[in-house]
Amino acid sequence: MTNQPNAEKFHISNLDCASCAAKLEAGLRQVQGVSDAVVDFANLTLHIRAAEMGPVLEAARRIEPDIRLIPQTQHAAHRGHRPVLEGVDLRKELALLISAGGLFFWLLLFEQWFHRQWLFLELIVTLAAYLLVGWNVLLAAGRTVRRGTFFDENVLMVIATGGAIAIHAYTEAVGVMLFYKVGEMLQQAAVDRSRRSIRGLLAAKPDRAAVQTDRGVCNMSPEAVSVGDVIVVKPGEKIPLDGEIIAGRSLVDASALTGEPMPVSAKPGGKVMAGQISKTGALTIRVTRLFKETSIARVMDLVENATARKARTEKFITVFARYYTPAVVVIAAAIAFLPPLIARADFQTWIYRALVILVISCPCALVVSIPLGYFGGIGRASKEGILVKGSNFIDALAAVKTVVFDKTGTLTRGVFKVNGVINCNGFSKDQLLEFAAAAESQSNHPIAASILSAFKHSGGILDAAKISAHMDISGQGVTARYGDHTIYVGNDALLHKKDIAHQRCEFDSTVAHIAVDGKYAGYMTIGDEMRKETRQAVERLRAEGVTHVAMLTGDNRCAAKAISHTLGLDSFYADLLPEDKVRVFERMALDSPGHHKIAFVGDGINDAPVIARADVGIAMGGVGSDAAVETADVVLMKDSPVKVVQAIFIAKQTRRIVWQNIILAFVVKGVFIMFGALGMASMWEAVFADMGTALLAVANSTRILKNVQNQGLGV
Repeated sequence: MTNQPNAEKFHISNLDCASCAAKLEAGLRQVQGVSDAVVDFANLTLHIRAAEMGPVLEAARRIEPDIRLIPQTQHAAHRGHRPVLEGVDLRKELALLISAGGLFFWLLLFEQWFHRQWLFLELIVTLAAYLLVGWNVLLAAGRTVRRGTFFDENVLMVIATGGAIAIHAYTEAVGVMLFYKVGEMLQQAAVDRSRRSIRGLLAAKPDRAAVQTDRGVCNMSPEAVSVGDVIVVKPGEKIPLDGEIIAGRSLVDASALTGEPMPVSAKPGGKVMAGQISKTGALTIRVTRLFKETSIARVMDLVENATARKARTEKFITVFARYYTPAVVVIAAAIAFLPPLIARADFQTWIYRALVILVISCPCALVVSIPLGYFGGIGRASKEGILVKGSNFIDALAAVKTVVFDKTGTLTRGVFKVNGVINCNGFSKDQLLEFAAAAESQSNHPIAASILSAFKHSGGILDAAKISAHMDISGQGVTARYGDHTIYVGNDALLHKKDIAHQRCEFDSTVAHIAVDGKYAGYMTIGDEMRKETRQAVERLRAEGVTHVAMLTGDNRCAAKAISHTLGLDSFYADLLPEDKVRVFERMALDSPGHHKIAFVGDGINDAPVIARADVGIAMGGVGSDAAVETADVVLMKDSPVKVVQAIFIAKQTRRIVWQNIILAFVVKGVFIMFGALGMASMWEAVFADMGTALLAVANSTRILKNVQNQGLGV
């Protein structure tokens, strides 16, 4: 019997280049027993699925001997207290750079004197400075060559600077290596700062819980608290677990979950969730969920794992870099040797030009900034209460041109209220309410709740012993026995199905028809309030380039038409059963142009089949909804259709920044490769252009962290 693959996550220490990450990922995927391996360079995380982890760890050490794979659960224990960048001992690196910089300055100052009298001493000083600053580059290049991989940035830098030493361009050789290392450190610092900023957005996880015990209040890890335990939260503290308030009142900040900055009132009997903050008062809470089942735990897990699903652009750049670097080496070799061999040009001149091309050819700007851009987009979205389950869905959101909404609970609040009771055929209004309440007493549908509430407010009391044979009729209503009577409560389709005569079929609101013993007894008009921001959301979707906004609903056609007219929707489909929604959505998807994406927005429970079918399935009200978290590609933690606009805006901004970085890198590298081939650029300009491009691209990637509310999209 074969072992089932286990999914694990490791923090990767000492991984300091994106091309190394790509090699590690490609190498691990070739290991026997590994079903999937994803290296998230932006988050320094390895996502691995393998039958056994031992061979994976051995293979990782062979591929990248310097790295350490630390299980994610142990990562915190491995964090040191020395001033380090990720994987870099800062003090050691600075000491080596300063020493090499002093020797380099001496070379520049006495260059002419060395040339006249002490060429051998100049070579010694050059090699000393070169080795001080470039020893780890040389070691990394040696390991790359030993593995049979001859093309990465370390090998390119060694070839370029070694070639410069060979043609007696000593100061340039040392200077290029020195500034390459300075640029690498600045780039690493920028990347680490970006990581800290992004992780800071997600730092909502509570780290302790004050639990009431027989011995008093004890501080415990939230993971160690059981359901039913009582915890105490002081003003200003994070609520560590989901629960019910049993004492105390406070204003609660839920922005870590929903992105909504306005605190809400919390009082005894109310529900609170882990990750919220008690702002003004102390709360005593009875725990209702284990920590691993809380909304904040699901949020953190989704965000941490999101970058494991890479966008097509990321995958393309990884593959591109694998072929781009060898191609540039071949071009450089042709420039170095063809002109001297064919036109008898000066070897040293053309070799120098080839070395300039090697310096500029490093693909770091692309392979670092692009995953960082996607990671920033996912982090920004999560700060706004929008959980995007992968970088691939960022691209899909950016291409959405058609958005289809469910009605109840999405465009409307899903809070129903009986507005009118119309009786006929000898039945009284009280009888109508009683029969309807009896039939709906075992249903969990929102309409059932509104009917039961109306019956309760009328002073009626049901005899539960008289209710039997309750049955849901999918998409149409319910039936039950109440004493000696058979009752049907549902829509017009149910009446037609049961051949129950009635006079009126069309209404401008939601209607529940009631029939008793095959005789029509009357109907109730039921109102569902429109969300106040729904119209604004539709307008903003059009401003974001969405060309078609539609609605699918199981409600009657007249009610759907009224809402569609009010909102200015492009189309609507009414009287739909759950399976009808899938069929209609399939037809809409087929009619949509191939490069356009179609999104469906629903409540994540009844609409799960359509959410699963959509190019982008979006579930509203993800807080507490297991179905939403499981099924959807994007989960909105607040019940607001404007969040759909925010999601599309963030996706488009992320996509725009990623393409800016791609164009910047290609243009700069293309121009300098041309300048180098024509002898119009030196190694100095090449290294500054290469490092400058990488730093600009990384800085540009962090712009996505800018608050979306500044764009007028706050809700």
